[in-house]
Amino acid sequence: MNENRTTIFRLRQRLHETNTVSDRPRSGRPRCTTQRQDRNLVRNHMNNRFLSASASSRQTKGRNNQRISANTVRERLSTSGKRARRPYIGPILTQRHRHQRTLWAQEHAA
Repeated sequence: MNENRTTIFRLRQRLHETNTVSDRPRSGRPRCTTQRQDRNLVRNHMNNRFLSASASSRQTKGRNNQRISANTVRERLSTSGKRARRPYIGPILTQRHRHQRTLWAQEHAA
């Protein structure tokens, strides 16, 4: 089985004691959102890519109707491989502007 003997022994012992080999509950702070809420957060951000984490936290209620923080939203998105983004705020550049900027940068880089 390519596993250590003690690992197999502990799994057998846990199966005998609890009738399952899944992990036991650990101590720590309980999560403020359910897995379903986490999936909904990710889906909302996929539908609206420029939704900020703080705006999403204001829209979403956690367990027991409590508010969740923007950092919680960022964490949930991060675990799914996504990021909360905001739209670019800056000058709108035409093709000519881009070309001029590139020329200037090449001229001053060397």
